Amino acid sequence: MLTLEQGPSAQLRPPMIGDPAPNFFARTTLGERSIQFFEGRWLVFFSHPADFTPVCTSELIDFANASSAFEAINCDLMALSVDSLFAHLAWIRSLETDFGVNINFPIVEDASMTVARAYGMIHSASSDTTTVRATYVIDPVGIIRAILWYPLTTGRNIDEILRLVKALQLNTEIDMPTPAGWREGDDVLVPAPLTANEMRKSANGAVWYFRKAKQNSGKKK
Repeated sequence: MLTLEQGPSAQLRPPMIGDPAPNFFARTTLGERSIQFFEGRWLVFFSHPADFTPVCTSELIDFANASSAFEAINCDLMALSVDSLFAHLAWIRSLETDFGVNINFPIVEDASMTVARAYGMIHSASSDTTTVRATYVIDPVGIIRAILWYPLTTGRNIDEILRLVKALQLNTEIDMPTPAGWREGDDVLVPAPLTANEMRKSANGAVWYFRKAKQNSGKKK
């Protein structure tokens, strides 16, 4: 069973960063799930073009191995593939027996491509599922905070996705963005001033538009 919850009017475009994540109720390898099921926690929702494919298998193994690191930062994982629930179950059984990996997060059944289309994973006129390969970071109130797309040939970097979630969580707590390559504990960036007077006051020997600060200096009001 798969149902999609839509607002008063159907969405005319794929969801973007800052949009509410489309909610749905679908069968998964851990029972029925929805986006609302994860309310109050962060969620990494990622899709695969098919079960039993080499690149996707490597990703599922790495996500499973990193699941405790995501759990430690209040973040759940949920996968999606357009194959059937029975194919999902056979795939995770193979991963258990052949690789010794326990897939402890749900994999959504989306044979009708209803969820994939709602999330913009497939072109609206396409019948080809090979483009279903995306990652969405959804915050505890159901807002999409990041979207990542990958080609069929290149596996996702799970450590980078974990780093991204940590950076988004920090940005939720403080008023400052994170610089390139930011890691937990690193300095953050001071937002650039918006007026000439602020610019003159803020320089203080540093480049006015590029200043760093400690993480605890930008708590939200």
